[in-house]
Formats: sequence, structure tokens, C-alpha cells
Amino acid sequence: IGYAALGGAINGGEYNVAIGNYSLDANTTADNNVAVGYNALTANITGYRNTAVGSQALEANTTGSGNTASGYQALEANTVGGNNTASGYQALNANTEGHRNTAVGNQALYLNTTGDNNTAFGAWTMSANTTGEKNVGLGRGALQSNSTGDDNTASGYQALYSNQNGD
Repeated sequence: IGYAALGGAINGGEYNVAIGNYSLDANTTADNNVAVGYNALTANITGYRNTAVGSQALEANTTGSGNTASGYQALEANTVGGNNTASGYQALNANTEGHRNTAVGNQALYLNTTGDNNTAFGAWTMSANTTGEKNVGLGRGALQSNSTGDDNTASGYQALYSNQNGD
């Protein structure tokens, strides 16, 4: 439903749902995707079992699979990253290749690009993280400045806020 929704050259792609202009419009062989919103999963070609709800959610995804994005521009830059969950305005927005990340909250894990196995709950939690891995941030602004640090756990309002690369 919507202009050019699921309008690509489908070659075996089955069990897909597209609602919104340009949603899932490049899909070819991928199965079991749900795209709801303007440009949701618009670049997806072969990525399967993705759910994108929100304008521009998972917009750049091409082959990444098993992702769930809900919110405006959630997981927007993701291309090949898989098994990520992003819920909230621009959550995991810059992620391109990171895997198994969970971000819940306004701009949680916002700058993450390739970091894997991170968990962020709360607005701006780990928002500067780019490549840091295996971090857990719970609470508004926890680990907010972390960019490359690994194996950190921060719980509470702005806990470890200034940590940038400490492990």
C-alpha cells in the first residue's frame, strides 16, 4: 500500500508486507519482511526477517537480516548489520555493520557504526559509541561519551558519562 511500495523486481521474495511510499521497493528475493512508513526498508534487496516501523526505519538496509527497528530513522544507515533491535527516535541511527545490538530510547547508540553486542536503555545512552563492543548502559545518558571503549557496564543517570575509550 503506497506509491512504489514493494514495487521492485520481485524474484521469489515471499511473505512481505509494505505500507508507505517507497517501502520495500528494491526488494528482490528477501522473505518475511515488514515495512511500515515512508522509505522503510527502501534499499532492502536480500535481507530477510526484518521489521521496520517508522519513517526511514532501516532505510539503507540491503542485506542485513533479523533486524527490528521502530521509530523515526531507527537503524536508518544499517546496510549489512544483523540481529539488531532499535526502538526510539534515531536509535542505532548510524549503525552500518554492527550486529546483535539493542538500543531503546531517543538516540540510544546513535553513532554506533560497527560495534557489536551492545545494550543501551535510555535516552542518549551510549549515543557517541562508534566501535565499542560488549557495553551495557542503563539510564539516561549512561556511557553517553563512550566511543571505542569495550566491556563497560554503567547503570544510572549519566553513569560513566565521560568515559570515551576506557575498557
